[in-house]
Amino acid sequence: MIRKRIKGLLILCIVGLLVLTARLMQIQLVQTETFSKHNVNLLEESVQQRTQELVIDNGRGNFLDRNGDLLTHKKVPVLVLFPFLKNMTWDIEAVSAISGISEESINKALDDAKKPFAYGEPQPVELTSSQMERINKLEIPGVFAIEKKFERAEFPAEQLIGLTGENAEVLKKRYPNKELSEKTLIGVSGLEESFDEFLLPEGKSKLVYHVDGDGAPLFGINVKYVDPANPFYPVNVRTTIDKSLQQKSEELVDKHGINKGGLVLLDIESNSVLASVSRPAINKNDPFSGSGITNRMLKQEIMGSIFKTVVAAAAIDQSLDDPTRLFNCSVKINGEPEVKYNYGMLSFTDSFARSCNRTFGELARELQKTDKNLLEEYAEKLSLTGTVGWKGEVYHTNNFKQLVDEDKGRVFLTEEAKKDPNYAAMSGIGQHEVRATPIAVANMMATIARGGKKEMVRSASKIEYKNGTTMVNFENQALSGDIISPYTAMKLQKLLREVVVNPNGTGKWFQDLPYEVAGKSGTAETGKYEYDKQLHNKWFAGYFPYQNPKYALVAVNLDVLDTEGGVNLLFADMVKMLHEHDIERQKD
Repeated sequence: MIRKRIKGLLILCIVGLLVLTARLMQIQLVQTETFSKHNVNLLEESVQQRTQELVIDNGRGNFLDRNGDLLTHKKVPVLVLFPFLKNMTWDIEAVSAISGISEESINKALDDAKKPFAYGEPQPVELTSSQMERINKLEIPGVFAIEKKFERAEFPAEQLIGLTGENAEVLKKRYPNKELSEKTLIGVSGLEESFDEFLLPEGKSKLVYHVDGDGAPLFGINVKYVDPANPFYPVNVRTTIDKSLQQKSEELVDKHGINKGGLVLLDIESNSVLASVSRPAINKNDPFSGSGITNRMLKQEIMGSIFKTVVAAAAIDQSLDDPTRLFNCSVKINGEPEVKYNYGMLSFTDSFARSCNRTFGELARELQKTDKNLLEEYAEKLSLTGTVGWKGEVYHTNNFKQLVDEDKGRVFLTEEAKKDPNYAAMSGIGQHEVRATPIAVANMMATIARGGKKEMVRSASKIEYKNGTTMVNFENQALSGDIISPYTAMKLQKLLREVVVNPNGTGKWFQDLPYEVAGKSGTAETGKYEYDKQLHNKWFAGYFPYQNPKYALVAVNLDVLDTEGGVNLLFADMVKMLHEHDIERQKD
């Protein structure tokens, strides 16, 4: 009996040893780089236990503005100190004299340090190039003057550029064939998400030293600089954003109290985004709470009378713009007396300038009677119903999109609605189910300003290698589909200008601006109420200078009371700011 028990125990011990051996083999030989369901790299973790390091650059690609300035990060020349200095005799007096930092402050920082640091973090002391050179000439082990990459607490065009984060599950799903650390940052919104595959790090740039169990240098006091072997990475995405214009635009949006909405500014010649502002802003403490991460300029909204531009284009081509015809603008589209906007009898041109609902409801009915698809066809011709962001073939990706968060617009939701004259009338004034994104409306204005030429909107012009050479060029590309004729575009240009020059036009506020403006206002009922009063979407969309178009601009204030302003003043201040900007550039 005892023998059997001993034999059983031996067998259990042998099985246990075999299981333990197999487990050790799995850990040390098989799954050294992808251990457990979390794909932990045991080699990296082992090395990290025996090293202390300061990451200079996390290796993820960067976003630049159109002039090459960093947008989301900054490189700061800093003083880097390693903790082992507190146990050494070194020339602290010389470092203090050069840097201007007292010896007492340096010693206190070292006493508090458990790992290498840039002095003064999170707001590091910034050195001059001369100070850097003199400190490095001292050749003190553990003392370095280097340029370190810091993420900006706030950066321009935050919703357009987007955010990054750690998400092991999404990382594995997105890149199943790549061996990446669980802690690899990935893009979760905006351009960070669109360009994520290009921005993935090849490795970190860092200063490293090996330590023993007490944190003392293991191999003397030599600190090593580790840099990824690939000289072409990380890449830079050169956006079309003008950093100066973007910052001024954000200041103006906040100055005019736009709490929900913003603006989008396009360069008409290159059809690219110069500035994009979305409010509410991102909550830095909890970015995924609320709607701050949403880029309102890419989301479909009720557009109101802006859509009358589409109706006008269709009416011109259907010869419904007879200048001798008068419309009764003393009644609403349903025939009831118009009390607030009682304009009397107006021509087609005056109806557009004063934004008469009766005229465009009536015209929409006539167009629907001719062809129920006409409103949708002209909305597509003016780029309101599809996406407008740049898309195309990039390397192995056939349908690469710069703006992954962009909504499509629409006119009708059902075939039945297309056939209904009343729905057609409501759609003709931009109500019912009509929706468009601010960026699509801006593109419509740019299209009209160019004489009908319809193009994709670029938010990035190229991807550059680390050495500055071009990896990918995002050339101007035409938007697919039918377009309006140059004649129709010319007629629309005159109508949009009439909105401003007409003494009773809805854009009369812009008559005395330094640039001649052409555009269209919009006030849309949202069906939302506050204190029993309906909220509205307030728009102004246009382009300027009228004779030599350079900019297309849309300003929008969402879910506000009809009496609340902001949009007109914002648009006007933007025109003034851009005029001053252009004068300064000419001086340079």
